[in-house]
Amino acid sequence: MTAGIQSVGAYIPVRRVSNEELSKTVETSDEWIRSHTGIGNRHIASDEETCSYMATEAAKEALSKADMDKDEIDHIIVATITPDFKDFPATANLVQNNLGIGNIGSFDVKAACTGFAYGLELGRGLILGGTAKNVIVIGAEKLSAITNWKDRSTAVLFGDGAGAVVMTPRVDGEGLIDSILRTDGSGSDALYMPSGGTATPYIPGVTPEEDLYLNMDGRRVYNFAVKVNVDIVMELMERNGLTPDDVDYIVPHQANYRIILAASKRSGIPLDKYYLNMEEFANTSSASIPLALAEMDRKGLLKRGMKILTVGFGGGLTYGGNYIVW
Repeated sequence: MTAGIQSVGAYIPVRRVSNEELSKTVETSDEWIRSHTGIGNRHIASDEETCSYMATEAAKEALSKADMDKDEIDHIIVATITPDFKDFPATANLVQNNLGIGNIGSFDVKAACTGFAYGLELGRGLILGGTAKNVIVIGAEKLSAITNWKDRSTAVLFGDGAGAVVMTPRVDGEGLIDSILRTDGSGSDALYMPSGGTATPYIPGVTPEEDLYLNMDGRRVYNFAVKVNVDIVMELMERNGLTPDDVDYIVPHQANYRIILAASKRSGIPLDKYYLNMEEFANTSSASIPLALAEMDRKGLLKRGMKILTVGFGGGLTYGGNYIVW
């Protein structure tokens, strides 16, 4: 027995910000952003559209598509680096309450852009271990709240949103077959939040404003992302006896078109195997893979029996992926 994805849902903030609109407040242009990232738009959450709100709405859609009652859910996992509250309670606790489910288990996963891949494997583990039968796994981010909008190098990259799946038991060779979850902590300072933790607490009047936002060494992250994207995809295929022809889709973290293009060239896997939607949604960290799956589902691209690889890479530095038979 394994566990698989029964349904997928999403929530996208109402406000859509084009490159042209962004260029009115940030020194940039549509041509520069597209040529460097492949991004054309991003959706920015309002004050009311909190991380927990977006996660809840995505979960509601996933539940509806699964034709399941909320009380059939035994556990909730939320992957996020932008929780409603800095340390606790977990965003998953808030989602549980928002959904009006009984006192089930719930927790957050903080693995940055790889968070959803981690969450899927944790969901499978809960089901296989007998702790839960049906699990909701959510990737939700409000990155606009931790982005320095004065910094062109990062302000153009990020967006908000949430995607969710309902995971259930599988016994017929379908579902989540394999996962790879890895970390390279030596690169933790390549993409991180400089201030706000116990090691570097925020001190009013002392802490520089820029230290309150995410900080990224773009070149280091790019080199890391291209390498691990190739490594994870190739290892998942090797471990499971797959060739590129066997794989129907690779659904990567939607960080940057150039990263995916470089990974495609380096691996020899055709670019059309990769499903990309960063042009519309930009980089939504842990939400990017489930948002892509939800869009693919709405378009009717996902068919039973399809072989799909996911691959995530981000702050931590974390990386990993999943092999799913849909």
